[in-house]
Amino acid sequence: MSLLLDQNISFRVVNNLKDHFPELTHVSNCDLLNTEDEQIWEYAKEHSHTIVTFDSDFYDLQTLRGFPPKLIWLRFGNTITEEMISFFTENYETMLEFTDSAEFSDVGCLEFY
Repeated sequence: MSLLLDQNISFRVVNNLKDHFPELTHVSNCDLLNTEDEQIWEYAKEHSHTIVTFDSDFYDLQTLRGFPPKLIWLRFGNTITEEMISFFTENYETMLEFTDSAEFSDVGCLEFY
C-alpha cells in the first residue's frame, strides 16, 4: 500500500507510522510542498500512490480525470497528530483492502467520516 499524504496532514504522521506503513510518504518528502494539486495528482499517478487528503479538490480532479490515482478522502476535519496516527493504525486493513484488493479495482475513492 503506497500512500501519499497531502500537505494538510502533518509530516509527523509519516515519521510515526513508518514501521506499520513502510510505503507511506508525505508531499514534503517528494518536493511537492505548496505545489498545485495537479502536480501532486500527476506524481501520485506516475508513482502508483494513493493520495490521502482532507482536500475536496482531489475528489473534483478524480471526477474529471478518473483514476488512477486512487484517493482516500478524510472528511472528518483536521485532527492532532496523535489522533491521525491512531486513525491510520485502526483503519490499516480497510485501506489495504481498498488500495490492493482486486475486489475494489473499480473503486477510485474511499471516504472516511
